[in-house]
Amino acid sequence: MTIKLYCFGESGHSYKAALALELSGLDWEPVYVDFFAGETRSPDFRNTVNEMGECPTLVDGDFTTSQSGAILAYVTEKSGKFGGKNAVENYEIFRWVLLDNSKLSAVAGPTRFLMNFLPEDKRPQEVIAFNQGRLKSTYDILNKHLEGRDWIVGDGLTNADLSCCGYLFYDEPFGFDRAAWPNIDRWLSNISALEGWKHPYDLMPGSPADRA
Repeated sequence: MTIKLYCFGESGHSYKAALALELSGLDWEPVYVDFFAGETRSPDFRNTVNEMGECPTLVDGDFTTSQSGAILAYVTEKSGKFGGKNAVENYEIFRWVLLDNSKLSAVAGPTRFLMNFLPEDKRPQEVIAFNQGRLKSTYDILNKHLEGRDWIVGDGLTNADLSCCGYLFYDEPFGFDRAAWPNIDRWLSNISALEGWKHPYDLMPGSPADRA
């Protein structure tokens, strides 16, 4: 049975799940959600897809879950890929997924939204500047960790990489310059060199160009 992923191209959280599914080799298809038209807030979406009003949402037969970290764990369980080689590595992967969810994607996503998807006169510059300061601290943590490493945990792609890269492949400005973080830049190049890798707007339906 084909796995369905409710998603949209602009969503970095959706991208983590979509990229994991694509690289896992599992049979899946994206289901476009018109987030900018308010679809996730609609009663129909919340009653039939996800009561939390979230993307991504994965549906595999009778099983449904949301939250990118939970979806990554499900893809690993189903495919046998992107996990650690032992319990120590699995806890380390989990640690980085939680860091991403609290300090990287959780800040990068709203910052990118405020800077690119709000009218220019409604962009809260003080909030943006504060968020960018928080992000610089997190980039520094990740960049230092990747010194002498090709991957965040172990010797291959894991859910730590899939989670932390979620927003860093987007081209819209949100305070991230790959050239300023050479170890992150090299690591992102490792990911994009993987067979089957696709840019978010090539992997999922929906992009800013659709609304231009």
